[in-house]
Amino acid sequence: MNGFSLPDFRLDGKVAVVTGGTGVLGSVMVRALAASGARVAVLGRRAEMAEHLAAEVRAAGGEALATPADVLDTAGLEAVRATLLARWERIDLLVNAAGGHEPGAVLTPQQTFVDLDMGAMRRVMDLNFFGTFLPTQVFAAPMAARSAGSIVNISSMAASQAVTRVAGYSAAKAAIDNLTRWLAVTVARQHGPGLRVNAIAPGFFVAEQNRALLLDGDGNLTERGEAIIRNTPMERFGEPDELLGALLWLLSDASRFVTGAVVPVDGGFSVFSGV
Repeated sequence: MNGFSLPDFRLDGKVAVVTGGTGVLGSVMVRALAASGARVAVLGRRAEMAEHLAAEVRAAGGEALATPADVLDTAGLEAVRATLLARWERIDLLVNAAGGHEPGAVLTPQQTFVDLDMGAMRRVMDLNFFGTFLPTQVFAAPMAARSAGSIVNISSMAASQAVTRVAGYSAAKAAIDNLTRWLAVTVARQHGPGLRVNAIAPGFFVAEQNRALLLDGDGNLTERGEAIIRNTPMERFGEPDELLGALLWLLSDASRFVTGAVVPVDGGFSVFSGV
């Protein structure tokens, strides 16, 4: 039909960086981007795991490169950027999937908020917030120069709701939501509408950093896990590949008029009052 075309979700020829690319969710994202035609840099601190995943992608017919680095090391990130520009001459997409929490920034049932460890709180803020901010500064620079690209941050349901006990992670992810909206406005006005910034807010997915909170040693629900399921209308945890539809939409031209959005992928957790 004249004037009508289906949205294009493909990423053919795009160069993508995935921070936290060796994690449970990040590795699934790496595979999906490669399957959609992108050339993917697997960025994470675990060099051996990054190379293993990149080799797996290449064996499946995709293009991937292991780029081990720490998201809090600006010089290391700049070295990765130089490598990618030398190899592929461009950077088009960035997925900020690095993150996590640590015990000192999570209250035990016996503690009150005055017991939170300030060092742990700072480290969680560094990893989640500055671990998103710094890679964005470094890898968005080539996008800004071309006024084209898409950045997707990974937020959390903990950013918008008071999730008990999880203090540091919740505060850091709330900061990411605000940063996403601020950056979306700023880069569009400074560099044009071709450069977009959005976020995905996952609900509860079983990953490395929360497994012990949700499941016991036998794989059964903990008391906290049961409470989450009761308050999730779909009555289950998410599967990592259920983030991919939103991710590919936000990275591709299918969402070319979308910026500043924080998209929940949460089984209805964010809209349920518990009643």
